[in-house]
Amino acid sequence: MRFGVLVFAAAAAGVLAAEGGNANQNSLKPLDSHLFHSLNKISPPIVLPDQTRALYTTSRYDPKKNKSFSFLSLLDTVSGESTQLTPEMEGERISSPMWLNENTAGYVFKGALYQHNLQPNINGTLFYNTTVGISSATYRAATGQLFFLADVYSDGNINSVAGYKEKEKNRTDSAQVFDNLWARHWNKWMTPVKANLFSVKVPLAENGGLGQAAREVNLMQGLAPSVDPLLRWEAEGYAVSNDGQHAAYVVRSPSPDLSWSTNVDIYLVPCNGSGQPELLTEAYKGAASNPVFSADGSALAWLQMETPGYESDIRRIFVRNITTGQTHSVARDWDLSPHFMIWSADSSVLYTLVQSRGDSKVVTVNVLTGARAELTGSGYIASIARLGTDRLLAVYTNTTATHDIYTIDVNSVGAPMRRLTQANREKLHDVYLGEAEDFWFAGARNEQVHGWMVRPHGFNASQKYPLALLIHGGPQQANGHAFSYAQWNPNMYASAGFVTVQINFHGSPGYGQNFTDSIRQQWGGLPYEDLMTGVDHVIATYGFIDAQRLVALGGSFGGYMANWLNANTDRFSALVAHDGEFNLISGYYSTDELWFAEHDIGGVPFTANGRPNYERFNPERLAAKFKTPTLFVHGASDFRLSLEQSLAPWTLLRRRGIPARLVYFENEDHWINHAGNSVRWYSE
Repeated sequence: MRFGVLVFAAAAAGVLAAEGGNANQNSLKPLDSHLFHSLNKISPPIVLPDQTRALYTTSRYDPKKNKSFSFLSLLDTVSGESTQLTPEMEGERISSPMWLNENTAGYVFKGALYQHNLQPNINGTLFYNTTVGISSATYRAATGQLFFLADVYSDGNINSVAGYKEKEKNRTDSAQVFDNLWARHWNKWMTPVKANLFSVKVPLAENGGLGQAAREVNLMQGLAPSVDPLLRWEAEGYAVSNDGQHAAYVVRSPSPDLSWSTNVDIYLVPCNGSGQPELLTEAYKGAASNPVFSADGSALAWLQMETPGYESDIRRIFVRNITTGQTHSVARDWDLSPHFMIWSADSSVLYTLVQSRGDSKVVTVNVLTGARAELTGSGYIASIARLGTDRLLAVYTNTTATHDIYTIDVNSVGAPMRRLTQANREKLHDVYLGEAEDFWFAGARNEQVHGWMVRPHGFNASQKYPLALLIHGGPQQANGHAFSYAQWNPNMYASAGFVTVQINFHGSPGYGQNFTDSIRQQWGGLPYEDLMTGVDHVIATYGFIDAQRLVALGGSFGGYMANWLNANTDRFSALVAHDGEFNLISGYYSTDELWFAEHDIGGVPFTANGRPNYERFNPERLAAKFKTPTLFVHGASDFRLSLEQSLAPWTLLRRRGIPARLVYFENEDHWINHAGNSVRWYSE
C-alpha cells in the first residue's frame, strides 16, 4: 500500500532491482498488482459418476477493461487434458457446475440453469428458469430432480415473489421497522426475503431441449412459523443424497436471541416434500455445519460445535444412521478441528480437511474406530472430491503456487500428488514467488509459536530490507501456506521489496484447541506478546532485516491489533488498519453478532463484571498514546465493525497532527470484494 510504505520509500528504493525464486534470481520479474488481479481462479471440480471426467469453472479479472469473465471447462481425469466448453462470459460468474447425465453438463448463469452438450467453446441452452434467480444448485440424474436455493417471502412461494416486489415498489414511504436483533447482518439489512431450499422435477428432454418442470417444492415449508417476518428461516447450506431421496439443510433458528446465540441446526427431510423436517441437532446449542451423505445414502455425517455462544469451538464429527436414527460421535480424542469432509466409496472412512500448523491437510477418519491418518503434507488443500474408490480430486495451493487440480492416491500415505491443471502457467512462468520459510519461537506463556517469512524480490543477503508484518484476522483464524487472491498475499509485499512475516499467534487454529481457546479475554495480551517476540526473533535470526524500517498491516482483528500496536509501541514506522476495531465498547453496541464479543472479551459491557473486560484491551482507552502514522480502510456496508471504528482513530490522529489517511469504499463490506477496488487497495 502506497501510504503504508511512504515512510520507507527513500530507504527502500534500492531493494527492487531483481528477484529470486526457483529460477535465476535476476530473470524473474516482481508480482505487480495488475498481473496479480488478472490471475485465473478455478472452482472445486465436480466429478462425473464414471470417474473419468470432471467439470470446473475458471474466472478472471481484466484490469484494463475493469470487467470479470468466467467459463466452464471439462477435465479428463486420466490424461489431465482440459477442454474449454463455453466462451468467456462477462459479468456474473458461472457457478454450480453439475452433471445432468453422462453427456450433458449444467451450470448456473445469471440465476438460470443452462445445459451444455460438452462440445468446445459453445454457449449452453436454457434448461430451467424461474421468476426469481436460483443459486447453489445441484442435480440428481437418477430422479431428474433439481435442487437450489431461491429468495422468497414469508409464504415460501416462488411464484408470488413478483407480486410482493410490486407492492414494495408502490410504497409511499421507505421506513424499515425493527423490534428484534438482528436488524442487519454482515452487509445487509434484514428484509422479509430469505433463501429457501427447493426441489423440482426437471427431466432432461430426449432432444436436449428445455426440461418440462413440475411444480417447485419448498423443502423448508414444514418448519415452525416465525414470530417476526424479518427473522425467518434461511438456508445456510444443504446436501442431497445420491439417490435423491433425502436432503439435509443447515438453518439458524429464527428466535429473538439470534445476535447472541450460535445455535445453528441441521434438519433432515424427504426430497419429495412428503414428510416434516426432522431436527437432528436439538441436543446441542452450538453451530452445526457441513452435512454430507454416505455414497449409498444410508448415513449422514456433519460437523458440530457443542459450546453455546462460541463460534470457534472445536468441530466434532457426528454420524447418523438414516434408517435407525441412531447417532454417534467420532474421533472425540482429536484435538484439531476439521472444516470439511466427504465419505469414502464404501462408507467406512471420512476424508476430512483440517488446518494443522499452517497447512490444510487431508486426514482420513475411520467411522467406527475414529482412527486417523494424514494423507497430505505441506501446503493447502482447498477442496476434495471422491474420484473412484482409491483417489481424490483435490484443489491444492501453496505460497508459490496458485490453486490447481491434483489427484491424491488414498492408499499411499504421503505419496506425491499428480497435477492435472496449470491455470496460471503462462502468466507466472517468469514471475517471482518467494517460498515460505518456517520458524518457531518461544512466545507468550513460553509456548512455541509458529510463523514464516518470505524473502523480498531480488534478495541479496548483504543488503538490509524493511519488514512487513501481516496480522491475520479472526482472531481464531490462521495464516496458511496458501496463495491468497485477496489483500494479504505475502508475495505482493515481497515483490515490493519487503521481508514479509506472518505469525500464527495464540488464538490461531491448527495447534490444538487449547491454543485456539487461549485468546479468550486476552485480545491485547497473548497475541501482542507473540507478535512483538516474533518480530524480535526474526530480526535477531536474520541479519538482513532493518529493525528501523518496520510496518504492520492487518484486517478485522488484525486491524484491531494495528490500533493496539499504535497505543502500546512506537517500533513501527507505519500501520495499516483495514476494517479494524478501535473502541470495544461502542463496537459491541453496533456489531451484528453479539455472541462474538460476549464470549471472546467476556460478558457484556453494561454490567459491573463485564465492563472491565472491555476496558482492559480497549485501544480507545489509550488514545493519548497513539503516535504512529496509519492508513485506515473501511467499507460502507461492514456491519461486523461499522465505519466509525475507522473514522474515530483517523480523526484522533488527524486532530493530533499525526499523518493518517482514510480510504472509504462505498460498495464494500468487511472485505474488498470488487477486483477494481482491490487494485486500488494495493495501490494505496
